[in-house]
Amino acid sequence: MNRKRACLFLAALAAAAPLAADVRLPALIGDNMVLQSGVPVRIWGKADAGERVTVKFRSESVSTVADASGKWAAYLSPMRPGGPFEMTISGKNSLTLRNVLIGEVWVGSGQSNMAWLLSNANNAEQEIAQANYPRIRLFNVKRVVADAPLDDVEGSWQECTPDSAKATSAVGYFFSRNLHLKLGVPVGFIHSSWGGTPAQSWTSRAALEDEPALKFILEDWQKTLENYPSAKEKYDKQLAAWKEAAAKAKAEGRTPPQAPRPPAGPGHQNTPGGLYNAMVAPLTPYAIRGAIWYQGESNANERHAYPYRKLFRLMIEDWRKAWGQGSFPFLFVQLANFKANPWWPVLRESQVDALELRNTGMAVIIDIGESKDIHPRNKQDVGLRLSLAARAIAYGEKLVYSGPMYRQMTTEGNRIRLWFDFVGAGLEARGGGPLKGFMIAGPDGNFVPAEARIEGETVVVSSPAVSNPVAVRYAWEDDPVCNLFNKDGLPASPFRTDRGKAGQ
Repeated sequence: MNRKRACLFLAALAAAAPLAADVRLPALIGDNMVLQSGVPVRIWGKADAGERVTVKFRSESVSTVADASGKWAAYLSPMRPGGPFEMTISGKNSLTLRNVLIGEVWVGSGQSNMAWLLSNANNAEQEIAQANYPRIRLFNVKRVVADAPLDDVEGSWQECTPDSAKATSAVGYFFSRNLHLKLGVPVGFIHSSWGGTPAQSWTSRAALEDEPALKFILEDWQKTLENYPSAKEKYDKQLAAWKEAAAKAKAEGRTPPQAPRPPAGPGHQNTPGGLYNAMVAPLTPYAIRGAIWYQGESNANERHAYPYRKLFRLMIEDWRKAWGQGSFPFLFVQLANFKANPWWPVLRESQVDALELRNTGMAVIIDIGESKDIHPRNKQDVGLRLSLAARAIAYGEKLVYSGPMYRQMTTEGNRIRLWFDFVGAGLEARGGGPLKGFMIAGPDGNFVPAEARIEGETVVVSSPAVSNPVAVRYAWEDDPVCNLFNKDGLPASPFRTDRGKAGQ
Protein backbone atom coordinates (compact mmCIF):
# COMPACT_ATOMS: atom_id res chain seq x y z
CA MET A 1 0.00 0.00 0.00
CA ASN A 2 1.57 3.34 -1.01
CA ARG A 3 1.87 6.15 1.48
CA LYS A 4 -1.02 8.20 0.09
CA ARG A 5 -3.43 5.25 0.14
CA ALA A 6 -2.26 4.30 3.63
CA CYS A 7 -2.94 7.80 4.94
CA LEU A 8 -6.41 7.82 3.40
CA PHE A 9 -7.14 4.40 4.89
CA LEU A 10 -5.99 5.44 8.38
CA ALA A 11 -7.97 8.69 8.19
CA ALA A 12 -11.12 6.83 7.20
CA LEU A 13 -10.56 4.30 9.97
CA ALA A 14 -10.06 7.03 12.55
CA ALA A 15 -13.23 8.80 11.46
CA ALA A 16 -15.34 5.67 11.43
CA ALA A 17 -14.14 3.90 14.57
CA PRO A 18 -15.40 6.37 17.20
CA LEU A 19 -18.79 6.63 15.49
CA ALA A 20 -19.26 2.87 15.68
CA ALA A 21 -17.90 2.45 19.20
CA ASP A 22 -19.25 5.49 21.04
CA VAL A 23 -21.84 5.08 23.75
CA ARG A 24 -24.72 7.29 22.64
CA LEU A 25 -27.46 8.83 24.79
CA PRO A 26 -30.99 10.05 24.07
CA ALA A 27 -31.69 13.76 24.40
CA LEU A 28 -33.35 13.35 27.80
CA ILE A 29 -30.18 11.91 29.34
CA GLY A 30 -27.85 14.87 29.46
CA ASP A 31 -26.38 17.82 31.32
CA ASN A 32 -28.79 19.69 33.63
CA MET A 33 -31.33 16.85 33.77
CA VAL A 34 -33.52 16.12 36.78
CA LEU A 35 -33.85 12.47 37.80
CA GLN A 36 -37.03 11.38 39.54
CA SER A 37 -36.55 10.77 43.25
CA GLY A 38 -37.92 7.79 45.14
CA VAL A 39 -38.20 5.35 42.22
CA PRO A 40 -35.78 3.21 40.16
CA VAL A 41 -34.32 5.43 37.43
CA ARG A 42 -33.66 4.06 33.96
CA ILE A 43 -30.58 5.30 32.11
CA TRP A 44 -30.46 4.08 28.53
CA GLY A 45 -28.84 4.54 25.15
CA LYS A 46 -27.03 2.81 22.32
CA ALA A 47 -23.59 1.28 21.80
CA ASP A 48 -22.01 -1.53 19.83
CA ALA A 49 -23.79 -4.86 20.12
CA GLY A 50 -22.30 -6.70 23.09
CA GLU A 51 -20.51 -3.62 24.40
CA ARG A 52 -20.32 -3.39 28.19
CA VAL A 53 -21.64 -0.07 29.51
CA THR A 54 -21.17 1.22 33.06
CA VAL A 55 -23.16 4.01 34.71
CA LYS A 56 -21.61 5.65 37.76
CA PHE A 57 -23.66 8.11 39.79
CA ARG A 58 -22.79 9.22 43.28
CA SER A 59 -21.85 6.03 45.16
CA GLU A 60 -23.59 3.64 42.75
CA SER A 61 -22.05 1.83 39.77
CA VAL A 62 -24.24 -0.27 37.48
CA SER A 63 -23.08 -2.23 34.42
CA THR A 64 -25.03 -3.72 31.55
CA VAL A 65 -24.39 -5.09 28.05
CA ALA A 66 -25.84 -3.71 24.81
CA ASP A 67 -28.13 -6.17 23.06
CA ALA A 68 -27.87 -7.37 19.47
CA SER A 69 -29.42 -4.13 18.19
CA GLY A 70 -27.04 -2.01 20.26
CA LYS A 71 -29.61 -0.91 22.84
CA TRP A 72 -28.75 -0.91 26.53
CA ALA A 73 -30.41 0.15 29.78
CA ALA A 74 -29.23 0.35 33.38
CA TYR A 75 -31.26 1.10 36.49
CA LEU A 76 -30.22 3.27 39.42
CA SER A 77 -31.68 2.64 42.86
CA PRO A 78 -34.29 5.05 44.27
CA MET A 79 -32.66 8.27 45.49
CA ARG A 80 -33.49 11.23 47.70
CA PRO A 81 -33.72 14.75 46.24
CA GLY A 82 -30.46 16.63 45.94
CA GLY A 83 -27.60 17.73 43.74
CA PRO A 84 -26.00 18.94 41.62
CA PHE A 85 -24.02 15.79 40.81
CA GLU A 86 -22.02 14.35 37.93
CA MET A 87 -22.78 11.10 36.13
CA THR A 88 -20.25 9.07 34.17
CA ILE A 89 -21.35 6.65 31.45
CA SER A 90 -18.59 4.59 29.91
CA GLY A 91 -18.12 1.84 27.37
CA LYS A 92 -15.44 2.08 24.73
CA ASN A 93 -15.69 5.81 25.31
CA SER A 94 -16.64 7.81 28.41
CA LEU A 95 -19.23 10.56 28.82
CA THR A 96 -19.60 12.87 31.81
CA LEU A 97 -22.96 14.51 32.47
CA ARG A 98 -22.82 17.57 34.69
CA ASN A 99 -25.16 19.57 36.89
CA VAL A 100 -27.56 16.66 37.41
CA LEU A 101 -30.30 17.03 40.04
CA ILE A 102 -32.59 14.56 41.78
CA GLY A 103 -36.14 15.78 42.39
CA GLU A 104 -39.62 15.76 40.88
CA VAL A 105 -40.18 15.29 37.15
CA TRP A 106 -43.43 16.16 35.38
CA VAL A 107 -44.52 16.02 31.74
CA GLY A 108 -46.80 18.74 30.37
CA SER A 109 -48.76 18.25 27.16
CA GLY A 110 -51.81 19.32 25.20
CA GLN A 111 -52.61 21.98 22.65
CA SER A 112 -52.11 25.74 22.43
CA ASN A 113 -53.04 26.67 25.99
CA MET A 114 -50.30 24.38 27.25
CA ALA A 115 -47.99 25.62 24.50
CA TRP A 116 -48.75 29.26 25.42
CA LEU A 117 -45.41 30.85 26.24
CA LEU A 118 -44.56 32.65 29.45
CA SER A 119 -43.69 35.65 27.27
CA ASN A 120 -47.39 35.93 26.35
CA ALA A 121 -48.88 35.46 29.83
CA ASN A 122 -50.21 38.16 32.16
CA ASN A 123 -47.52 40.35 33.68
CA ALA A 124 -44.98 38.65 31.41
CA GLU A 125 -42.18 41.18 31.75
CA GLN A 126 -42.05 40.94 35.53
CA GLU A 127 -42.58 37.16 35.60
CA ILE A 128 -39.71 36.61 33.16
CA ALA A 129 -37.39 38.92 35.07
CA GLN A 130 -38.02 36.93 38.26
CA ALA A 131 -37.61 33.49 36.64
CA ASN A 132 -34.26 32.67 38.21
CA TYR A 133 -34.61 29.18 39.64
CA PRO A 134 -31.45 27.14 39.06
CA ARG A 135 -33.05 24.08 40.68
CA ILE A 136 -35.91 24.08 38.15
CA ARG A 137 -34.96 22.53 34.82
CA LEU A 138 -36.91 22.85 31.56
CA PHE A 139 -36.95 20.55 28.53
CA ASN A 140 -38.89 21.61 25.42
CA VAL A 141 -39.65 18.79 22.96
CA LYS A 142 -39.38 19.76 19.29
CA ARG A 143 -42.67 19.37 17.39
CA VAL A 144 -42.53 16.35 15.10
CA VAL A 145 -45.05 13.90 13.62
CA ALA A 146 -44.23 10.22 13.04
CA ASP A 147 -45.97 7.19 11.54
CA ALA A 148 -44.36 4.81 14.06
CA PRO A 149 -42.99 5.26 17.60
CA LEU A 150 -39.61 7.00 17.67
CA ASP A 151 -36.88 6.29 20.20
CA ASP A 152 -35.70 9.88 20.73
CA VAL A 153 -36.80 13.51 20.68
CA GLU A 154 -34.99 16.76 19.94
CA GLY A 155 -34.38 19.05 22.89
CA SER A 156 -32.10 19.66 25.85
CA TRP A 157 -32.37 20.37 29.58
CA GLN A 158 -31.96 24.03 30.52
CA GLU A 159 -31.67 25.70 33.89
CA CYS A 160 -34.63 27.97 34.55
CA THR A 161 -33.46 31.49 33.78
CA PRO A 162 -35.32 34.46 32.30
CA ASP A 163 -34.08 33.43 28.83
CA SER A 164 -35.13 29.79 29.08
CA ALA A 165 -38.37 30.43 30.97
CA LYS A 166 -39.79 32.93 28.49
CA ALA A 167 -39.60 30.30 25.73
CA THR A 168 -41.41 27.54 27.59
CA SER A 169 -44.99 26.77 28.60
CA ALA A 170 -46.44 29.41 30.93
CA VAL A 171 -48.66 26.80 32.61
CA GLY A 172 -45.69 24.46 32.96
CA TYR A 173 -43.49 27.21 34.41
CA PHE A 174 -46.02 28.35 37.02
CA PHE A 175 -46.82 24.75 37.95
CA SER A 176 -43.13 23.92 38.36
CA ARG A 177 -42.40 27.10 40.30
CA ASN A 178 -45.24 26.47 42.74
CA LEU A 179 -44.12 22.88 43.36
CA HIS A 180 -40.48 23.88 43.75
CA LEU A 181 -41.27 26.58 46.30
CA LYS A 182 -43.74 24.46 48.27
CA LEU A 183 -41.82 21.17 48.25
CA GLY A 184 -38.35 22.66 48.48
CA VAL A 185 -36.89 20.17 45.98
CA PRO A 186 -35.62 20.35 42.38
CA VAL A 187 -38.28 20.14 39.67
CA GLY A 188 -37.86 19.03 36.07
CA PHE A 189 -40.53 19.94 33.53
CA ILE A 190 -40.72 18.23 30.13
CA HIS A 191 -42.89 20.28 27.78
CA SER A 192 -44.39 18.41 24.81
CA SER A 193 -47.37 20.18 23.21
CA TRP A 194 -48.73 21.38 19.86
CA GLY A 195 -51.41 23.99 19.26
CA GLY A 196 -54.70 23.04 17.62
CA THR A 197 -54.28 19.29 18.06
CA PRO A 198 -56.95 16.76 19.13
CA ALA A 199 -56.51 14.11 21.82
CA GLN A 200 -56.42 11.28 19.26
CA SER A 201 -53.08 12.64 17.96
CA TRP A 202 -51.64 12.09 21.44
CA THR A 203 -53.01 8.54 21.79
CA SER A 204 -51.30 5.50 20.32
CA ARG A 205 -52.74 4.09 17.12
CA ALA A 206 -52.88 0.64 18.73
CA ALA A 207 -55.05 1.92 21.59
CA LEU A 208 -57.41 3.67 19.17
CA GLU A 209 -57.72 0.55 17.03
CA ASP A 210 -58.62 -1.54 20.08
CA GLU A 211 -61.56 0.69 21.06
CA PRO A 212 -64.65 0.01 18.87
CA ALA A 213 -66.40 3.19 20.04
CA LEU A 214 -63.59 5.27 18.55
CA LYS A 215 -63.40 3.47 15.22
CA PHE A 216 -65.05 6.47 13.57
CA ILE A 217 -61.99 8.63 14.31
CA LEU A 218 -59.75 6.37 12.26
CA GLU A 219 -62.36 6.12 9.52
CA ASP A 220 -62.69 9.92 9.39
CA TRP A 221 -58.93 10.27 9.07
CA GLN A 222 -58.79 7.71 6.28
CA LYS A 223 -61.34 9.79 4.37
CA THR A 224 -59.19 12.87 4.99
CA LEU A 225 -56.20 11.10 3.43
CA GLU A 226 -58.26 9.94 0.45
CA ASN A 227 -59.54 13.49 -0.12
CA TYR A 228 -56.13 15.09 0.32
CA PRO A 229 -55.03 15.17 -3.35
CA SER A 230 -58.08 17.16 -4.41
CA ALA A 231 -57.94 19.33 -1.29
CA LYS A 232 -54.27 20.06 -1.95
CA GLU A 233 -54.98 20.99 -5.55
CA LYS A 234 -57.68 23.40 -4.40
CA TYR A 235 -55.37 24.85 -1.75
CA ASP A 236 -52.58 25.42 -4.28
CA LYS A 237 -54.93 27.49 -6.44
CA GLN A 238 -56.12 29.46 -3.41
CA LEU A 239 -52.52 30.05 -2.35
CA ALA A 240 -51.54 31.34 -5.76
CA ALA A 241 -54.51 33.71 -5.77
CA TRP A 242 -53.69 34.84 -2.25
CA LYS A 243 -50.07 35.59 -3.11
CA GLU A 244 -51.23 37.77 -5.99
CA ALA A 245 -53.81 39.56 -3.81
CA ALA A 246 -51.32 40.01 -0.96
CA ALA A 247 -48.73 41.52 -3.29
CA LYS A 248 -51.30 43.91 -4.71
CA ALA A 249 -52.49 44.92 -1.23
CA LYS A 250 -48.93 45.55 -0.09
CA ALA A 251 -48.22 47.69 -3.13
CA GLU A 252 -51.34 49.75 -2.41
CA GLY A 253 -50.55 50.09 1.29
CA ARG A 254 -53.46 47.91 2.39
CA THR A 255 -53.52 45.01 4.86
CA PRO A 256 -53.07 41.73 2.97
CA PRO A 257 -55.92 39.20 3.18
CA GLN A 258 -55.55 36.18 5.44
CA ALA A 259 -53.66 33.31 3.87
CA PRO A 260 -55.53 30.06 3.15
CA ARG A 261 -54.91 27.19 5.58
CA PRO A 262 -53.21 24.07 4.20
CA PRO A 263 -55.45 20.99 4.24
CA ALA A 264 -54.85 18.10 6.62
CA GLY A 265 -53.13 15.14 5.05
CA PRO A 266 -50.06 12.90 5.29
CA GLY A 267 -47.68 14.04 8.02
CA HIS A 268 -50.20 16.44 9.55
CA GLN A 269 -50.12 16.97 13.31
CA ASN A 270 -53.74 15.80 13.60
CA THR A 271 -52.80 12.30 12.42
CA PRO A 272 -54.23 9.81 14.95
CA GLY A 273 -51.26 8.56 16.95
CA GLY A 274 -48.84 10.86 15.10
CA LEU A 275 -47.84 12.99 18.08
CA TYR A 276 -47.87 10.07 20.46
CA ASN A 277 -45.30 8.36 18.23
CA ALA A 278 -42.98 11.35 17.98
CA MET A 279 -43.50 13.36 21.16
CA VAL A 280 -44.72 10.92 23.85
CA ALA A 281 -43.37 7.42 23.13
CA PRO A 282 -39.70 8.55 23.25
CA LEU A 283 -40.30 10.05 26.71
CA THR A 284 -41.76 6.92 28.29
CA PRO A 285 -38.47 5.30 29.41
CA TYR A 286 -37.78 8.38 31.56
CA ALA A 287 -38.99 8.09 35.16
CA ILE A 288 -41.55 10.78 36.07
CA ARG A 289 -43.86 11.65 38.95
CA GLY A 290 -46.82 12.53 36.77
CA ALA A 291 -48.32 14.54 33.91
CA ILE A 292 -50.31 17.74 33.44
CA TRP A 293 -52.59 18.24 30.44
CA TYR A 294 -54.39 21.25 28.92
CA GLN A 295 -56.39 20.32 25.84
CA GLY A 296 -59.93 19.78 24.63
CA GLU A 297 -60.67 22.81 22.48
CA SER A 298 -60.05 20.86 19.26
CA ASN A 299 -62.43 18.09 20.34
CA ALA A 300 -65.22 20.44 21.47
CA ASN A 301 -67.47 19.82 18.48
CA GLU A 302 -70.51 17.79 17.53
CA ARG A 303 -68.41 14.88 16.28
CA HIS A 304 -66.14 14.48 19.30
CA ALA A 305 -67.59 16.15 22.42
CA TYR A 306 -69.42 13.07 23.74
CA PRO A 307 -66.88 10.44 22.59
CA TYR A 308 -64.16 12.52 24.26
CA ARG A 309 -65.11 11.01 27.61
CA LYS A 310 -64.00 7.62 26.28
CA LEU A 311 -61.11 9.00 24.21
CA PHE A 312 -59.61 11.00 27.06
CA ARG A 313 -59.74 8.12 29.52
CA LEU A 314 -58.23 5.85 26.90
CA MET A 315 -55.37 8.29 26.35
CA ILE A 316 -54.60 8.53 30.07
CA GLU A 317 -54.56 4.76 30.46
CA ASP A 318 -52.50 4.45 27.26
CA TRP A 319 -49.82 6.75 28.66
CA ARG A 320 -49.77 4.97 31.98
CA LYS A 321 -49.33 1.62 30.28
CA ALA A 322 -46.49 2.98 28.14
CA TRP A 323 -44.60 4.43 31.11
CA GLY A 324 -45.04 1.27 33.14
CA GLN A 325 -45.18 3.17 36.42
CA GLY A 326 -48.73 2.22 37.37
CA SER A 327 -51.45 4.86 37.81
CA PHE A 328 -49.16 7.88 38.02
CA PRO A 329 -50.89 11.22 38.78
CA PHE A 330 -52.55 12.73 35.72
CA LEU A 331 -53.82 16.27 36.26
CA PHE A 332 -55.73 18.27 33.68
CA VAL A 333 -57.38 21.62 33.04
CA GLN A 334 -61.08 21.91 32.36
CA LEU A 335 -61.93 24.26 29.50
CA ALA A 336 -62.32 27.90 30.50
CA ASN A 337 -65.24 30.13 29.68
CA PHE A 338 -65.10 31.28 26.06
CA LYS A 339 -67.73 32.32 23.54
CA ALA A 340 -67.26 29.34 21.26
CA ASN A 341 -70.07 26.90 20.55
CA PRO A 342 -72.72 24.82 22.36
CA TRP A 343 -70.41 21.81 22.60
CA TRP A 344 -68.04 23.33 25.14
CA PRO A 345 -70.26 22.42 28.13
CA VAL A 346 -70.45 18.82 26.88
CA LEU A 347 -66.67 18.64 26.48
CA ARG A 348 -66.23 19.94 30.04
CA GLU A 349 -68.56 17.22 31.26
CA SER A 350 -66.52 14.64 29.34
CA GLN A 351 -63.42 15.92 31.11
CA VAL A 352 -65.10 15.45 34.49
CA ASP A 353 -65.69 11.80 33.63
CA ALA A 354 -61.93 11.18 33.63
CA LEU A 355 -61.92 11.83 37.38
CA GLU A 356 -63.30 8.33 37.79
CA LEU A 357 -59.78 7.08 37.05
CA ARG A 358 -57.38 6.74 39.98
CA ASN A 359 -54.97 9.56 40.77
CA THR A 360 -56.55 12.12 38.47
CA GLY A 361 -57.26 15.74 39.30
CA MET A 362 -58.87 18.65 37.49
CA ALA A 363 -58.19 22.38 37.64
CA VAL A 364 -61.44 24.29 37.07
CA ILE A 365 -60.91 27.69 35.40
CA ILE A 366 -64.46 28.67 34.47
CA ASP A 367 -63.78 32.01 36.19
CA ILE A 368 -60.59 33.15 34.43
CA GLY A 369 -61.31 32.68 30.74
CA GLU A 370 -61.72 35.47 28.22
CA SER A 371 -64.99 35.59 26.28
CA LYS A 372 -63.37 36.64 23.01
CA ASP A 373 -60.00 34.91 23.33
CA ILE A 374 -59.52 31.14 23.41
CA HIS A 375 -56.15 31.73 25.14
CA PRO A 376 -56.66 33.16 28.63
CA ARG A 377 -53.58 35.19 29.66
CA ASN A 378 -54.00 34.29 33.32
CA LYS A 379 -51.83 31.20 33.32
CA GLN A 380 -50.69 31.90 36.90
CA ASP A 381 -53.93 30.59 38.41
CA VAL A 382 -53.94 27.63 36.03
CA GLY A 383 -50.49 26.57 37.20
CA LEU A 384 -51.44 27.22 40.82
CA ARG A 385 -54.57 25.08 40.69
CA LEU A 386 -52.74 22.23 38.99
CA SER A 387 -50.04 22.42 41.65
CA LEU A 388 -52.66 22.20 44.41
CA ALA A 389 -53.92 18.98 42.84
CA ALA A 390 -50.36 17.69 42.59
CA ARG A 391 -49.62 18.46 46.21
CA ALA A 392 -52.71 16.55 47.31
CA ILE A 393 -52.72 13.64 44.86
CA ALA A 394 -49.01 13.08 44.22
CA TYR A 395 -47.56 14.21 47.53
CA GLY A 396 -50.33 13.47 50.02
CA GLU A 397 -50.79 16.94 51.48
CA LYS A 398 -54.03 17.50 53.36
CA LEU A 399 -55.45 20.48 51.51
CA VAL A 400 -58.47 21.51 49.49
CA TYR A 401 -57.35 21.26 45.87
CA SER A 402 -60.66 21.50 43.99
CA GLY A 403 -63.67 23.73 43.91
CA PRO A 404 -67.13 22.29 44.66
CA MET A 405 -68.02 19.25 42.56
CA TYR A 406 -71.68 18.29 42.19
CA ARG A 407 -72.45 14.97 43.91
CA GLN A 408 -76.21 14.51 44.15
CA MET A 409 -79.61 16.19 44.40
CA THR A 410 -82.80 15.77 46.39
CA THR A 411 -86.22 17.17 45.51
CA GLU A 412 -88.05 19.04 48.27
CA GLY A 413 -91.46 20.07 46.92
CA ASN A 414 -90.94 22.97 44.53
CA ARG A 415 -87.19 23.19 45.04
CA ILE A 416 -84.08 21.09 44.53
CA ARG A 417 -81.23 20.76 47.01
CA LEU A 418 -77.75 20.15 45.64
CA TRP A 419 -74.93 18.41 47.47
CA PHE A 420 -71.23 18.82 46.70
CA ASP A 421 -67.82 17.34 47.29
CA PHE A 422 -64.86 19.65 47.99
CA VAL A 423 -66.92 22.11 50.01
CA GLY A 424 -63.76 22.90 51.98
CA ALA A 425 -64.22 25.78 54.42
CA GLY A 426 -67.73 26.32 53.08
CA LEU A 427 -69.61 27.57 50.03
CA GLU A 428 -69.84 31.19 48.93
CA ALA A 429 -71.05 33.43 46.15
CA ARG A 430 -67.81 34.97 44.91
CA GLY A 431 -68.00 38.77 45.00
CA GLY A 432 -71.07 38.80 47.23
CA GLY A 433 -74.67 39.11 46.13
CA PRO A 434 -76.85 36.24 44.88
CA LEU A 435 -75.62 33.04 43.27
CA LYS A 436 -75.54 33.22 39.48
CA GLY A 437 -75.51 30.63 36.73
CA PHE A 438 -78.28 28.27 37.91
CA MET A 439 -81.14 27.03 35.70
CA ILE A 440 -84.01 24.76 36.68
CA ALA A 441 -86.55 22.70 34.70
CA GLY A 442 -89.68 20.68 35.23
CA PRO A 443 -90.79 17.52 33.42
CA ASP A 444 -91.10 19.47 30.14
CA GLY A 445 -87.30 19.99 30.08
CA ASN A 446 -87.64 23.74 29.65
CA PHE A 447 -84.81 25.32 31.67
CA VAL A 448 -85.39 28.79 33.11
CA PRO A 449 -83.21 31.06 35.26
CA ALA A 450 -83.38 30.00 38.89
CA GLU A 451 -82.97 31.50 42.32
CA ALA A 452 -80.24 29.77 44.27
CA ARG A 453 -79.05 30.21 47.82
CA ILE A 454 -76.51 28.53 50.05
CA GLU A 455 -77.77 26.53 53.02
CA GLY A 456 -74.89 25.05 54.98
CA GLU A 457 -72.94 22.80 52.63
CA THR A 458 -75.77 22.67 50.07
CA VAL A 459 -77.35 24.93 47.48
CA VAL A 460 -81.13 25.19 47.23
CA VAL A 461 -82.51 26.04 43.78
CA SER A 462 -86.04 27.06 42.78
CA SER A 463 -88.14 29.22 40.46
CA PRO A 464 -91.71 30.53 40.68
CA ALA A 465 -92.11 29.33 37.09
CA VAL A 466 -91.37 25.67 37.95
CA SER A 467 -93.66 24.02 40.50
CA ASN A 468 -92.45 20.47 39.94
CA PRO A 469 -88.66 20.68 39.37
CA VAL A 470 -86.74 17.66 38.12
CA ALA A 471 -83.34 19.00 37.01
CA VAL A 472 -80.81 21.76 37.58
CA ARG A 473 -77.96 23.03 35.46
CA TYR A 474 -75.09 25.24 36.57
CA ALA A 475 -72.82 27.24 34.25
CA TRP A 476 -74.10 25.10 31.39
CA GLU A 477 -73.01 27.47 28.62
CA ASP A 478 -69.85 28.06 26.66
CA ASP A 479 -69.29 31.44 28.35
CA PRO A 480 -71.39 31.41 31.51
CA VAL A 481 -71.80 34.02 34.22
CA CYS A 482 -71.37 32.02 37.41
CA ASN A 483 -70.00 32.56 40.90
CA LEU A 484 -70.25 29.47 43.11
CA PHE A 485 -66.93 28.93 44.94
CA ASN A 486 -65.72 27.35 48.10
CA LYS A 487 -64.18 29.65 50.71
CA ASP A 488 -60.79 28.23 49.79
CA GLY A 489 -61.00 30.36 46.64
CA LEU A 490 -61.72 27.63 44.08
CA PRO A 491 -64.65 27.72 41.61
CA ALA A 492 -67.32 25.04 41.23
CA SER A 493 -67.20 22.95 38.10
CA PRO A 494 -70.11 23.36 35.64
CA PHE A 495 -72.61 20.50 35.83
CA ARG A 496 -76.08 19.28 35.00
CA THR A 497 -78.22 16.86 36.98
CA ASP A 498 -80.05 15.65 33.88
CA ARG A 499 -77.26 13.73 32.19
CA GLY A 500 -78.65 11.29 29.66
CA LYS A 501 -77.88 7.62 29.27
CA ALA A 502 -75.70 5.70 26.82
CA GLY A 503 -72.81 8.14 27.01
CA GLN A 504 -74.91 11.30 26.81
